[in-house]
Amino acid sequence: MSQQIPFGFTSTASEVLAGVDLSGKTMIVTGGASGIGIETVKSLAAAGASVTIAARRVDAAEEVAKGLRAETGNSKIEVRPLDVADMNSVQKFADDWDKPIHALVNNAGIMMVPELERTAEGCELQFGTNFLGHFALTMGLRRQLAAANGARVVSVSSTGSLFGPVIWDDPHFHFTQYNPLLGYAQSKTACILLSVGIKERWASDGIVSNALNPGAIATNLQRHTGGLKTPEHLRKNPQQGAATSVLLAASPLVEGVNGRYFDNCQEAPLIARRPEGRLEGVAPYALDSANADRLWEMALRIVGEPK
Repeated sequence: MSQQIPFGFTSTASEVLAGVDLSGKTMIVTGGASGIGIETVKSLAAAGASVTIAARRVDAAEEVAKGLRAETGNSKIEVRPLDVADMNSVQKFADDWDKPIHALVNNAGIMMVPELERTAEGCELQFGTNFLGHFALTMGLRRQLAAANGARVVSVSSTGSLFGPVIWDDPHFHFTQYNPLLGYAQSKTACILLSVGIKERWASDGIVSNALNPGAIATNLQRHTGGLKTPEHLRKNPQQGAATSVLLAASPLVEGVNGRYFDNCQEAPLIARRPEGRLEGVAPYALDSANADRLWEMALRIVGEPK
């Protein structure tokens, strides 16, 4: 990267976008009506962007949008229905979208589902929701992303990726004993590999893509884990949790950066093994080009080419 990024662990989304004018830019945030999604939408809208909250529960999302319009003074916050675990819903969202997209923030997700559950397509639910749904959505919106002449795709991953690679021979646990952490880990590794795949395929469209770890934030994401287990001093509030998302979606400081993984608003270092203490860094398997190719082909076989 050509310039130093002056943000870190404690930076907030509003600090990251201070002085950035997003007027005339159109952005989508999946899962934008809860957790760090709300703060992501709020900061992008406060900087002047038109922001669409893509959410499963439209009524609840409309309430959030109403509050954010009042808080930011930006009336251009809308809600559209999207369930990333349902390919029909993803297809409809993509089909109905007809304007250029400057940033797509793939933020929606689920974590540590205790029992093995599947999507309508038979995919393990965490892999289907966190990765496959967003893969299909991003593919379906490629034309509109390209039309923005400099679009950014942002995938929210996690340090959960440090607990395992994609299980190539059995990603949906038809043979392997289901483990909530392994399911979550491979889904978040896949989110990082999606950015690598986009870099290698869509650069000529002017589209860049990066992934990130938002940090440990107490949200409803931990409803299956009995709450956040991270020590107090390593936790972030939602405004801090959204900082790296909005950096990658809209900051001029990362202009042209592509196929990388960020943590605490900085590019994360490649590590040789999972740390015993504080989880940081990114595993080589999550940035491997061959893995990205293999995942892209696997995902295409499951979701099909965009119509």
